[in-house]
Amino acid sequence: MREIVELTKDLIRFKTMISNTAEIRRCADFVEGWLKKHDLPVRRFNFNDTPSVLSVPDDGPVNILLMSHIDVVDGPDSLFEPYEKDGRLYGRGAIDDKYAAALSMILLREYAKRKGKTLSLGILITGDEEVGGNNGAKKALEHVKADFCIALDGGNPQKIVVKEKGILRLRLTASGKTAHGARPWLGENAIETLMADCARIKTFFQLDAPDHWHRTMNLGKIQGGKSINQVPDRAEAVFDIRYTENDDVDALVAEMRSRVSGAIEVMEKEPLFISGDSPYLDLLLSVSEETVAGFEHGASDARHLADFGIDSVIWGADGEMSQHTENELVVIDSVYAIYDRLDRFLQKAGRTA
Repeated sequence: MREIVELTKDLIRFKTMISNTAEIRRCADFVEGWLKKHDLPVRRFNFNDTPSVLSVPDDGPVNILLMSHIDVVDGPDSLFEPYEKDGRLYGRGAIDDKYAAALSMILLREYAKRKGKTLSLGILITGDEEVGGNNGAKKALEHVKADFCIALDGGNPQKIVVKEKGILRLRLTASGKTAHGARPWLGENAIETLMADCARIKTFFQLDAPDHWHRTMNLGKIQGGKSINQVPDRAEAVFDIRYTENDDVDALVAEMRSRVSGAIEVMEKEPLFISGDSPYLDLLLSVSEETVAGFEHGASDARHLADFGIDSVIWGADGEMSQHTENELVVIDSVYAIYDRLDRFLQKAGRTA
């Protein structure tokens, strides 16, 4: 299992930020080369300069697919120099999601050596999950047939994720009238209009349940004005909204539009992930007795799987909620635990196939 840590370090050293597509391609080359070196089948996809690497036996359907990604959010060079401390591996992508790529690669290699197996296993490693997966998972999955997928991109050894919130991103634009800053009464300040509209938008997000399984809103960007001594005639804000199965998103947008002075544009609308019932989920829970099914507030490429009729869950190692931070880490023992449980799951599923 130590090999998983070392391979994860190799992957972390690639600066696969979304802003660095050349490095994402280099990392995909490394993954492809590693699989070929170990005599594993490889298919490479490139959609709009986004690489994905698929390994399935005989290019055919598989019973179990493991999915992960190698792209990461931006960070300084120091985060791409992995190191270990106190049983944790630090570095950009340590938990999100390069440990998972390394784990799936090694598990696939070892499973391919197993004699008498009755279950087929494949892996898919993509390159644009952090920006929605539209050129990675969404495109590559057109070429995959699988009974069940485990997206190794969330949860922890104690929790298998069976629900994730949907995504709604809105741009709110306010208009005004320019004037000299010394004579503001001659103008209409778009920033002030925008601030009032933002306050109205906020009233739609007052729920506060203990588990926070309700719609939420983050005002992520705001900008306006060209000069400090000019009344601005335009300002805009961008909202990141996460919603649940209890929300009618179209009705929500329509209601917000009726309450604001400015214009609301839907920039992005992505569905929820809901796994549904599957005998494979029952098997996963049976090999990890302390694990329960739960939900996450974030989103992942798992939401694309339903479009292709693939039952799925989200599972993975423990990162102590460090994703996207300057101290991103993965707890090494939890990586070993996930590997062990996945291995036992494959054995048990094979016996019942």
